[in-house]
Amino acid sequence: MIIIGHPWIESEKFCKIFSKEDIKKSTAGSIVLLEPIVDSHDLAQYCKENEIPFAITVNSLKEAIIANALGALYIVCEEDDALRIQPIAQEYLFDTRILVLIHQEKEIPKIAHFGIDGVIFPEAIC
Repeated sequence: MIIIGHPWIESEKFCKIFSKEDIKKSTAGSIVLLEPIVDSHDLAQYCKENEIPFAITVNSLKEAIIANALGALYIVCEEDDALRIQPIAQEYLFDTRILVLIHQEKEIPKIAHFGIDGVIFPEAIC
């Protein structure tokens, strides 16, 4: 299970991005976080073309399928959406990993029980 943003575990930083200029200013080694996909699909395409690792927030299975096709490294979504997306991601062998945004450590076992790829804490997002 992937755990991003827990204080005991070193992990990548995710930086919210809203424009190509923001992407160019982002720090090396950070993951570009685009949100939501309906408003940032052009930025996702830009990241793909320029081999910039990115994550994207989604609110549906359709958006998750598109995010995977665009080459997202991670999909960030709510737990309910992840429960619908994860089985499809496994069936079609998505390269994209599914992350649930959580706020408390006690949520980790519940998410793990459902077989979701990972979790991300808000502290990992700048």
